[in-house]
Amino acid sequence: MAFTLRTVLAASLAAAALTAPGTAPAASAAADKPLKYVALGDSFAASPQIPPPDVSNLLCLRSLANYPHITARMLGAELNDASCSAASLDDLRTSQHPGTGAQYDALSPDTDIVSITIGGVDVGMVELALDCMNPDPEPAGESCAARNTEGGRDRKKAAIDAWTPRFATALEEIHRRSPHARLYVVGYGNVIRPGGCFPAQPVWDKDATYLQGTFSHLDHRLRQTARKHGAAFVDTYTPGLGHDACAPPAERHTEGWVRTSTALPLHPNARGAKAIATALASAVRRTSPPR
Repeated sequence: MAFTLRTVLAASLAAAALTAPGTAPAASAAADKPLKYVALGDSFAASPQIPPPDVSNLLCLRSLANYPHITARMLGAELNDASCSAASLDDLRTSQHPGTGAQYDALSPDTDIVSITIGGVDVGMVELALDCMNPDPEPAGESCAARNTEGGRDRKKAAIDAWTPRFATALEEIHRRSPHARLYVVGYGNVIRPGGCFPAQPVWDKDATYLQGTFSHLDHRLRQTARKHGAAFVDTYTPGLGHDACAPPAERHTEGWVRTSTALPLHPNARGAKAIATALASAVRRTSPPR
């Protein structure tokens, strides 16, 4: 979510600081041809630091075990994974790194399925996560929730609302480039439970609630926009309940500021990528034909 992924999420958050659908697939959906699937998006789709890495594009910090790759295997689809860590909406249209094309370039008129997770970079979710990190108990320091809602206006939610029309334009551009594709907007889901789990994760209770509330507001806007622009929204919050950054390591789908796997902090780990893929593959299988 800004290359260096805010310097790989501020050195992995300070090195853990403490240690509906478009048109139904046509000819290519025939039994003898796999679905053509294009994955777009940021680090939530790319899954940086989950092995094995995609050596075809090391600058994007993309994993071959991210949710697009797992979904493609589940569906028997032919995947073109254009997701890239730190991607913003601008990177859909222009080259993010030297020698790489714009993400839109992966789309074609015969694309059958498109998935996208994007918005976190545009609205500053990395910065918010860093802002909310506080290893000291209250009242030491200052609440990120208080800073962002000072004066009665929630600046982060306002930024999300202001960004939403740009996302709508992006969905229309995807439809224009791949008019027969079914489009799936994949949400950010359940990152940290309301109330948090301080001090196991270094964020105060009120700030954990605020941070997850901001992610949920972003998902709400993604869902609304998807429905208005011929896409299906894939809910990743519900399957993530009980598997957020506060969950025991063996049950966790999202790594916290203090992580227990190689996955980037506040991003899906290998289990999380598989859970998202399962939700997406299920959505593809049950989606009724087109608008």
